Amino acid sequence: MTINLTLLEVVNGENKTLTQTQAQIKPQPQLHPKLGLVERFIEPILFNFRLPVLIFFLLASILFAYEAAQLRPDASFQKMVPIFHPYIANYLKYENELRPLGNVVRIAVENKNGDIYSKEYLDTLKKITDEVFYVPGVDRGNLKSLWTPNVNWMEVTEAGMTGGQIIPQGFDGTPEKIEQVRTNIVRSGRIGSLVAADGHSTIVLVPLLETDPDTGAKLNYGQFSERLETLIRQKYETKDIKIHITGFAKVVGDLIHGAKAIGVFFAIAFVLTILLLLAYSRCWRSTSVTILCCSLAVIWQLGIVRMLGFGLDPYSILVPFLTFAIGVSHAVQNINTMAAARLTGSSNVDTAKLTFRQLFIPGSVALLCDAVGFSTLLVIKIGVIQELAISASIGVAVIILTKMFLLPILMSYVGVSDACLRHQAKKQGSQHRAAHFLSRFAEPRFAWVAVLGAALLLGVAWNISRDLKIGDLDAGAPELRPDSQYNRDNAYISAHYSTSPDVFVVMVKTPANECGSYPVAEVVDRFQWEMEQVAGVESTTSLFSGMKKVIAATNGGDLRWQALSRNRFVSNAAHRMLPSELYSNDCSMLPVLIFLTDHKADTLTRIAKAAENFAAANNDATVQFLLAAGNSGIEAATNKVIKQAEPQMLMLVYGIVALLVLWEFRSWRVTLCIMLPLYITSVLCEAIMAKLGLGVKVATLPVIALGIGIGVDYGIYIYNRIQHFLDQGLLLKAAYFETLKSTGAAVALTGVTLSLGVLTWVWSDIKFQADMGLLLTFMFLWNMVGAIVMIPALAALLVPQRPGLISLKRIT
Repeated sequence: MTINLTLLEVVNGENKTLTQTQAQIKPQPQLHPKLGLVERFIEPILFNFRLPVLIFFLLASILFAYEAAQLRPDASFQKMVPIFHPYIANYLKYENELRPLGNVVRIAVENKNGDIYSKEYLDTLKKITDEVFYVPGVDRGNLKSLWTPNVNWMEVTEAGMTGGQIIPQGFDGTPEKIEQVRTNIVRSGRIGSLVAADGHSTIVLVPLLETDPDTGAKLNYGQFSERLETLIRQKYETKDIKIHITGFAKVVGDLIHGAKAIGVFFAIAFVLTILLLLAYSRCWRSTSVTILCCSLAVIWQLGIVRMLGFGLDPYSILVPFLTFAIGVSHAVQNINTMAAARLTGSSNVDTAKLTFRQLFIPGSVALLCDAVGFSTLLVIKIGVIQELAISASIGVAVIILTKMFLLPILMSYVGVSDACLRHQAKKQGSQHRAAHFLSRFAEPRFAWVAVLGAALLLGVAWNISRDLKIGDLDAGAPELRPDSQYNRDNAYISAHYSTSPDVFVVMVKTPANECGSYPVAEVVDRFQWEMEQVAGVESTTSLFSGMKKVIAATNGGDLRWQALSRNRFVSNAAHRMLPSELYSNDCSMLPVLIFLTDHKADTLTRIAKAAENFAAANNDATVQFLLAAGNSGIEAATNKVIKQAEPQMLMLVYGIVALLVLWEFRSWRVTLCIMLPLYITSVLCEAIMAKLGLGVKVATLPVIALGIGIGVDYGIYIYNRIQHFLDQGLLLKAAYFETLKSTGAAVALTGVTLSLGVLTWVWSDIKFQADMGLLLTFMFLWNMVGAIVMIPALAALLVPQRPGLISLKRIT
């Protein structure tokens, strides 16, 4: 490579101008100063036994491809919740008793052109009830609808208490029978819970089993959701009948269904990446080899995940995107280094060796930082996040193998094309105006401008980020689009039923056979009254809510008797007339149901705090209030886990990444130069989340760790090249200019490649995938900008400038 330079030599503090023309620079392979022994050991194995190594990669790829082909969607209730949190531990202890209140699906059957009091509607409701009864995974004994025998009415008459099924035996749809059903519904007190207030729809309440009692297999939420769609919605929905389905299982099923479109996004990202690499390298050979290695990394990652017994849940299904994008972004450095080295006349094998030596350590450290960013997610004790962390860490590990080992070997065979070399020579012969401009940030005066601007931006972002909340900020299922079928169904049920689908359940533990005693009744009644005064609570109900009504009913319906009784015989008689779901089999636990207006983060925080305060003040040997079950109770536990784990995760990821950078460069000043831009990007990301109304939750928390781990790649590659030129004697500005010429474009392409890999998620039907795509795109691009602008600026102000041998004055 021939260039014209004017050099300034510093000898004993005196400047002497030297002119060097037609300087021939030929890169020489150099061992890493700290890990030269590792490189010296690995390099001969790779390049002296290239064919056996290729055979090994081929056989491993066949094995992992076979395993990956057997990977199936997988999701379970317990994986989505923090099972080690005290709330969840309490819930799981009483899971069987609380099943009708826990993992439940609600199917609202609406008559669009009339009310429910018609033979046609009630016949359709019966068919739907029977159809649901035989769907695998349904807890059939606790299934409820107007047609099931566990939904009854009661009435006090002159002859005493009487009751029966709401839809009587022998129902034939005659006007008399229809009128009897109408009367029974009013007498049952089910209006607002199983029957809509406007009388146009009823609910089929479907509790679920986590495992099939016959086969022991876990409930397949994707399959279960599809069965509800085909057997219920598609089969029975007509111009007169509208079906609305809500519940945790339906949310997960819709997420799995939406995730199937992820293959289309992967194909789009795949094609865009190929076009981007071709535009950058102008070489089909290196592009094809790079894409092959990165595709193998995805196959290996999926195969290993399958061998570990994991499946693809709606969260970890995004990991192959990241694996592919990270692999391509690192491979760009190989292409860039290979093309630059080939211009000097070196052979393919020599340039492959040079590429290996130059990139193995910084590339491995950068990938190790990626793995750290992923692995810190393990501190969040939620199954889906931990599996995502493991899956993503595996992806990074296989990238080290395919990109660091396999790619140099393949490149030693195929090399780069003449078109690539001509394009590389053209780039090196250009005037590098962008590099000239950006290198000014390595001067103190421009560095101060960049740093002060970043400090101002950080201050504004930090102020906005204080509004960031933990948990959901929207009603319905925020993981799905606001106009999704599920959220429309949820809005209908919320608007037409007084018992909200957002239920916070507090379990009241008592000695055996004492759950109906007056001391328990008195404190539970006070608890219900206090909770009903908390903002966000619609209503509450418990065993004693029903007991008051029964006591009044047995006393001629006189409302003066609608109160708790100290007489044990009276309370026991009322107790026996109430559904068994309101207390445990041995009467040692009764649930208090708190129906909420929504499950937003502030609402759940308020409810949980009020319930905890009451429990702390009233728990004793007779009665203990245990939190929490119900969908809102479980979500409150999830929010608490995330709130506690977030600072711990951030400390770990920043601390470990900083230690790795410190180990690589042996300078706390350089470590600050690389880490500060990452911190600024994290705060900016939190500010954007606050502005977009996105809370910190299971779907968004991984973004911060991923952005930090992957973003540090830019800084490591850039400063590694700056250090290389500084060691040759260049001053900082000249070293950074040379870095921009050799590595800057590759880093920019890295940022664009990573961003393209996740940008396609924005069009996903699944909102949390779209949110993750948007946030990761921002973090990848902004980390790139921060590395290119802030690292030289901070280095100019923090890193002492030792007297150099040469300083770049003019490049032509």
